[in-house]
Amino acid sequence: MTLAIDPATVFVVLFGLLVGTAFWFAAAAVSNPSGRRYKRRFQEVAARKPGAVAPGAPTRGLSRRESATPMMDRLVHRWVPRRENLLARLARTGREITIGQYSIATVVLMAVGGVGAWLWFRFGLMPSLLIGGAFGIALPHFVIGRMGNRRVAAFIDLFPDAIDLMVRALRSGLPISEAIVNAGQELPDPVGAEFRTIEAGMRMGRDLESLLWDVGKRIDAPEFRFFVIALSVQRETGGNLAETLQNLADLLRRRKATRMKARAMSSEARASMMILGSLPILVTVILFLTSPNYIAVLFNDVRGLMLIGIAVAMLGTGILVMTKMAKFDV
Repeated sequence: MTLAIDPATVFVVLFGLLVGTAFWFAAAAVSNPSGRRYKRRFQEVAARKPGAVAPGAPTRGLSRRESATPMMDRLVHRWVPRRENLLARLARTGREITIGQYSIATVVLMAVGGVGAWLWFRFGLMPSLLIGGAFGIALPHFVIGRMGNRRVAAFIDLFPDAIDLMVRALRSGLPISEAIVNAGQELPDPVGAEFRTIEAGMRMGRDLESLLWDVGKRIDAPEFRFFVIALSVQRETGGNLAETLQNLADLLRRRKATRMKARAMSSEARASMMILGSLPILVTVILFLTSPNYIAVLFNDVRGLMLIGIAVAMLGTGILVMTKMAKFDV
């Protein structure tokens, strides 16, 4: 009861809430709304073609795969927030990872993080639960995002070569569907795997454009969306498709070169971000190893927890601002 009416505690709590609200409004102000507008435009273009599947729409796979954790999948089906987005993130990895497996990994990591913080670092019950929850949620999210980004990057690196193969096939007289099939057979994964999925879908009787939108939803890269929109526009207006795709391949190569140049120019800002962002974490770890009793008070007192929350919010905002400064949209 004394702790609840302590003026210092009340002041720290109110100050922490005020600072957290200010940082939240600042993050919302610097966020880029163009991504949401682009997604809405993407859905409108995808919906123009009869039978096309817009991003976010439920689709049925070409074959039924038995899940390794069917009971867990049914259990988490209702309470997992934004389930469609999670399914899209898992599909981007190119691996057969179910929501049940993802949820099991999250729960296990939560338990490991909480027990480790309680037994090893000697934290209290509430800090251990908070650390375990943060560890269990953040690590699977980071790993899945990393796997998806690496696969998309590998796809984009090979995609201009795939367009060149399709251009040569079109100039030899083959239709675009056969050109895509030949490119899928010649190129390695992940381009080959995605194009072979298109081939399997066409054998099942599905429309080529709807299959391309499905791949665009999984890949979620502007380079592939350029390709799908170019095919859609060519089908509606006509024209030399081989020349259009050749220009697109040249554009993608120039875009990649510009992106690499921008990344080289922003290397200093990214290095500063990594150094400044890692210093507080390294200092905290060093203090835990050298003087655990000295820093344990920061985690066992409510005022210390509020100060940690403020520090994490400030650190995260600084990293976000430096990331925005070092990131160039090409």
